[in-house]
Amino acid sequence: MTANWNLLGHNWAVDMLRRHIATGEARHAYLFAGPGGLGRRSLALAFARALNCTNPPAPGDFCGQCRDCRQIAAKQHPDLSIVEPTIKDPDDRNALIPAQYGEIRISQIRDLQRMINLKPYQGKYRVVVGERFNQANTEASNAFLKTLEEPPAQVVLLLTTDNPESLLPTIVSRCEVLRLRPLPIEEVQRELERRGTESHQAELIAHISGGRPGYAFRLAEDQSLLEFRQQRLDDLQRLLSSSRVDKFAYAEKLAKDKDAMRQTFLVWESFWRDVFLHASKADSPLANVDRAEEIDSLAARLNMSAARQRVNEVERALQQMERNVNARLLAEVLLLNWS
Repeated sequence: MTANWNLLGHNWAVDMLRRHIATGEARHAYLFAGPGGLGRRSLALAFARALNCTNPPAPGDFCGQCRDCRQIAAKQHPDLSIVEPTIKDPDDRNALIPAQYGEIRISQIRDLQRMINLKPYQGKYRVVVGERFNQANTEASNAFLKTLEEPPAQVVLLLTTDNPESLLPTIVSRCEVLRLRPLPIEEVQRELERRGTESHQAELIAHISGGRPGYAFRLAEDQSLLEFRQQRLDDLQRLLSSSRVDKFAYAEKLAKDKDAMRQTFLVWESFWRDVFLHASKADSPLANVDRAEEIDSLAARLNMSAARQRVNEVERALQQMERNVNARLLAEVLLLNWS
């Protein structure tokens, strides 16, 4: 039997999904909810392997070696469809390319609907993984609802989202919702150390990840992500005492790359949340443990309400980015509010 489907954490979710397969009670639609980097996609793909494995070592498990298991792991199975947010290809306006901050469009849902009405080509089930489905636009969401209302036989729909409340209530109500939670910091640190990360670095990364194993593994594998974070936190400290002219110049530069801008806001959001937690004397571990001195200094100067306002401002900025507001203006307003 594959221990916990080779996943770190979420044992309860694996046990439930394994039981659904073993008893023949798999639902037609599941919604894996929780912050990015938590392992939502990994859990969905493991479930897809267990659904279609031709040589399961135990009911509800997967072997990992059969053709179906290997193809699903490589995301190349003929009965596996992955739908994810896209943007229009700048080199071919009639084509779509995957993008972290794009949207799921009605054309993608229509293509999906034509495909899932066909019988499985190779496996027992056709499996659809709808990644970050909270980024589906209104037309796509309404079209997909029709599929949920009348699901084809031998089709299992697996959606992921940061927050179920960001989806249409009628979509959520037709799914089995699994709310995934971050793991204990210590558990993520131990796994990083087991994979070869030095103890001090593993501790820092585990804290930065907030208990999200997927995010932690990416940080451990890509040094540039940690360097980016370090630079953006240095920028934040400098900007707090910078002139309006410097803030305008920084905002102009930041807005030229929306992907980097969003990642910057996420770094800043994490930092301000630490300041808020420290100001409120909450008994929660800091994400940015290497910045404890700066966090302590700001928490002493800001009251709890002001610290919470900083968090809210970054959260609003992130939400507005998804609505395609003017990026430069958004960055300018955010920075001018901070002193």
